[in-house]
Amino acid sequence: MTASNPLPYVVFGVTGRTGAAAADALLRAGQSVRVVVRDPAKGRCWAERGAEVALADLTDLASMTRALTRVQGAYVVSPQHYNREDLFELADLIAGTTARAAAAANVPKLVALSSVGADRESGTGWIGMNRMFERRLAETGIATVFLRAAYFMENWMPMVGHAMRTGTLPAFLAPAQRRLPMVATADVGRAAAALLQEEWKGTRIVNLAGPQDYAPNDVAAILSSMLDKPVDVAVLPEAEWPQALAGAGFSAAALAGFTEMTRGLNGAHIGMGSDSSAIGRAGTTPLEHVIKGWQPTE
Repeated sequence: MTASNPLPYVVFGVTGRTGAAAADALLRAGQSVRVVVRDPAKGRCWAERGAEVALADLTDLASMTRALTRVQGAYVVSPQHYNREDLFELADLIAGTTARAAAAANVPKLVALSSVGADRESGTGWIGMNRMFERRLAETGIATVFLRAAYFMENWMPMVGHAMRTGTLPAFLAPAQRRLPMVATADVGRAAAALLQEEWKGTRIVNLAGPQDYAPNDVAAILSSMLDKPVDVAVLPEAEWPQALAGAGFSAAALAGFTEMTRGLNGAHIGMGSDSSAIGRAGTTPLEHVIKGWQPTE
């Protein structure tokens, strides 16, 4: 299959999971693709697959505008720098630069990675950065889909590694029996690629969940079945969160953002049903598949 329009789709975040999945899906569909990276070495594997490679810094208007010029559309992301104290200020800078570059380049449409809860004005922690991204892009008037993803299934992977070693699954989400929408990052990228290839105008909000909801108890049950041994859930009280995350490299501001976000999830302040204007879609990847494909890092 070959693309009828020679102009490419631009994909940011290809060194991460959702961007890589989006670029892969577009290439498999026969579309022209331009991937955006900071390091040329990170683009070589995509060039070998026939993608164009553009170099840009997300805070540099000139390079971002060049990357977004003469395209069919773009999948844009705002990576969050959890090691920095100014992560919210940096996120706003990236959002503003992306918006100005997209407007200067006359991009016809955007799909922007966001999060469930981005409709909330406060009490969402890290998700506030997604809200910034949405607001900056909405100000451009460009046709945009805000792809609000549910809780990433991959967020469980550090705890899964601990459970495999010890038989105990630590959990920040509570209570242990309460199910929440979760989605695989591969499904997020595939949804972004599909949306880019659809015809639409104006602003749309798409909530993306997985094929079913999961509770911490369900994660433990999946692991127990895989390992053929009991796995228990240990819900961590908030007072223990800083110690549990001590090795994650979070700044104090990032830890505060994580805490507020997790409180919002546990208290149902953050949820799929809070924005009645959102359109619901579902991915197809079950949590079992994500866990089985997980590889521990050294």
